[in-house]
Amino acid sequence: MRNALKITLAITCGLLVGGGAVQLLHAQAKPPAFVIAEITVKDEAGYNNNFLKQAQKTISDHGGKYLAGGYNKTLSLSGSEPPNRVVLLQFANMDAIKAWRKEGEADLENDVGEKYARFRAYAIEGVAQ
Repeated sequence: MRNALKITLAITCGLLVGGGAVQLLHAQAKPPAFVIAEITVKDEAGYNNNFLKQAQKTISDHGGKYLAGGYNKTLSLSGSEPPNRVVLLQFANMDAIKAWRKEGEADLENDVGEKYARFRAYAIEGVAQ
């Protein structure tokens, strides 16, 4: 009788641990997401002093990180010339980008950024490696 109880307990624990591992792996299955921002800066000093520092803070606060970009660091391979500032950001997943935009980045861009620059930004979901 005791052996049957031990075996049942071991199987139950195994199922719980296995189920937890599956949930953990499923949560990590979301691929990273990227933001590509094409920015035509009209007033570089105003943009740097009044917008850029705040924008970088909101990106960092939401787990985003700069991968590439800056002023005049883009090479056009086809089509029209790119704007004078292009930036590539990485976030944990598309949900993180949506939260970042919802929690104020879009307002900051519209209220402050539009005084100094024109923006075109879009998000793209990465592929699982």
